[in-house]
Amino acid sequence: MILLLKLIRESYLFALQEIAVNKVRTILSLSGITIGIFSIVSVFSVFDSLETSIRSSLNELGNNVLFVQKWPWAMGGNYPWWKYLNRPEPTYREMEEIQRRSSGAESVTFMFSVSRTVKHHNSSYEDVEILAISNDYDKVFSMDIKDGRYFTSVEAQSGRNVAIVGAKIAETLFPNQDPIGQSIKVFGNNAMIIGILAPQGEGSFGNSTDEQVYVPVNFARNYVNLRNVGTSVMVKARPEISNEQLRDELTGIMRSLRKIKPGAENDFAINELSVINQGLQAFFSGLAAIGWIIGAFSLLVGGFGIANIMFVSVRERTNIIGIQKAIGAKNYFILLQFLFEAVFLSLIGGIVGLLLIFTGIRIFQDSMPFALMLTQHNIMIGLVISTVIGLVSGFIPAWVASRLNPVEAIRFGI
Repeated sequence: MILLLKLIRESYLFALQEIAVNKVRTILSLSGITIGIFSIVSVFSVFDSLETSIRSSLNELGNNVLFVQKWPWAMGGNYPWWKYLNRPEPTYREMEEIQRRSSGAESVTFMFSVSRTVKHHNSSYEDVEILAISNDYDKVFSMDIKDGRYFTSVEAQSGRNVAIVGAKIAETLFPNQDPIGQSIKVFGNNAMIIGILAPQGEGSFGNSTDEQVYVPVNFARNYVNLRNVGTSVMVKARPEISNEQLRDELTGIMRSLRKIKPGAENDFAINELSVINQGLQAFFSGLAAIGWIIGAFSLLVGGFGIANIMFVSVRERTNIIGIQKAIGAKNYFILLQFLFEAVFLSLIGGIVGLLLIFTGIRIFQDSMPFALMLTQHNIMIGLVISTVIGLVSGFIPAWVASRLNPVEAIRFGI
C-alpha cells in the first residue's frame, strides 16, 4: 500500500514537472481534453437545468390531475388531428356532472383561456391571457396570492365581475396605488380586483402568471362563445385513488353523459402529465446524444494529445527508466507510473474544463430564463471521462516504457 502511494505521488510530481518544463506543449496538448469536457459537461448542465425547470413547472400542475379535453396530448409527429377536429369541447354542465357522479375525484374545475387587452382609465396592457375558472380551481392547482383573496363560492357561481391579476399587470396599471378594490376593464366591462398574485418571473414554457388575469367562468362566458375556445375539465384524484382508477371512472361518466354506444370510439380525451414526461425523456435523451457527439471529437483530439505527451515523456526519461529497472523495478511499476501520470495530466485538463463551465454559469446565470447549475453528477461525469481518456491514451506509451530493456535504456539515455 505504501509503495502504491509513493508511486502515485511520483507520478503526480512527474505530471506537474511536465507542465512546468514544457508549458506551451503541454497546454496545447491538454486543450483537447479541456474543450471536450467543457463541451460535454456544459451541454449536460444546460439540458439538466432546463429539464429540472420544465419538470418543476409540470409538477406544479399536479401529477394526480387528469384533463378532460377535446384533443389528446401527444409528443412527436404523425398526429391524426383530423380524427379529433369535429369532437365537441367539454362543457360546464359536464364538469358539474363529474362533480356529482365521481367518487374518486377530490376536486373538479372548469377552465378556458382567451387573449384580451386589459384597461384601467388611460392605461392598457395588451395580449393578456384571461383565464376563466370555476370555483374549485385553487383546490386543483395552487395559487400564490400575495395580496387579497380568492373568489368566494357565491362570486364564482353568480358570475360576479371580480378578478385576480398577475403582479406585472398590477404594477403596470397601478404603479402608485393599491390595486385591491380598483377596477379594470375586461371584455369591455369593469371587474373589481380582489387579489394580486405573487411575482413568478418567466416560466419554462415562456408563460407566466405575472401577465395573467383570472375571472369567474360564469362571468367570462357571457362575453365569450365557448364553441370558439378550447375548454378543459380538470379533475384531481383523491390521495388513495390512482390516476388509472380515476381515468376509468371519468371515461365511464363521459361516455354516459355523451351517450356513446358500446364499442364506439370516445369523442373526448383524458390527458395526464405522464404523456409529456415521457416525451420529454425521449427529447432530452436525444439532446444528450448530441452532447456526446459534440464532445467526442474534442476528446479524441485530446486523447491523441495525451498520448503524444506520454511518448515524449518516455523518450526523455528513458535513462531514468533503465536505472529504475536496473535496481529492481518491475514492469508493472513502470507501467503504473506512466499510467498514473497520463491520468493526472488528463484530469488537469478536465478540471480546467469544469472550472470554465463554473465560471460561465456565474457569468450567464442572470441572462438565462431558468436556473443554471453544475451538479455533482455532471462533475463526476467530467472527472470519470478524463480518467478514462488518460488511461486509454497513456496505456500504449506506458506499455512501451515498461518493456524497455534496462541496458539498452541506460545506453540510449547516455
